Formats: sequence, structure tokens, C-alpha cells
Amino acid sequence: MTDESEQAVQAAVDGELQLLDPEVRASPARVLELLDPEFTEIGASGRRWDTKSILTVTSGGSVSPESPVKVSEMSGVVLAPGVVHLTYFADNQGRRAWRSSLWRLTEMGWRMYFHQGTLVS
Repeated sequence: MTDESEQAVQAAVDGELQLLDPEVRASPARVLELLDPEFTEIGASGRRWDTKSILTVTSGGSVSPESPVKVSEMSGVVLAPGVVHLTYFADNQGRRAWRSSLWRLTEMGWRMYFHQGTLVS
């Protein structure tokens, strides 16, 4: 991987981890800085989310500071210039899911464009 690719993947990883941080999630302004205006998510529940609906969840304390999301097996790849795909395993208080995100570089920096979760039994 080139230095440029490594930097792009690291920027996406940093953004992903910020979005999982309870302090960041409690701040709609900070969440909006990390989400693309065209953001969509297909949640582990099967529900489709957009920026407005996801702000309700993130600001509602879905991740507790006392029990942060445990992340493992994080990996990323540059799909095209300015587009990074991340995958990882997340455990949120026993709710375990494989997660996948697409990040794209905008004039405002790296922002999550798409996210999907798949529950693990």
C-alpha cells in the first residue's frame, strides 16, 4: 500500500472510531462533521437510516461511556482515489455485528457515505 493509500485508510479508521465514541455521538454537530450529506445506512436491524434519523440514535445515548463499543479486525482498502472501504467486527454490550463503511474524501475532509451492519448470532 502506498503512503497516500495508508493515509486515506487511516483517516477513514480515525473517523469510524470517532463515530463510535460516546462523546462524539452525543454531539450532533460533531457527528454531522463526519457524515456525508448523502449518508445512508442499512442497520443490523434491517432498517434504512439517513443523516436525520441517525442523529436521533447517536444523540440518544446508544453507546454508553461506561461500556464503549469493542472493535476488532478493522481493515481498510482504497477502492478508488478518495474512496475507502472499511470492515470490522463490533460488540456493543453483547450485540455483535460485522460492520462495513464507505468513506469518501470531500472538500470538508473524509466523511462516511454508507454504512451497513450484519448481526452475528
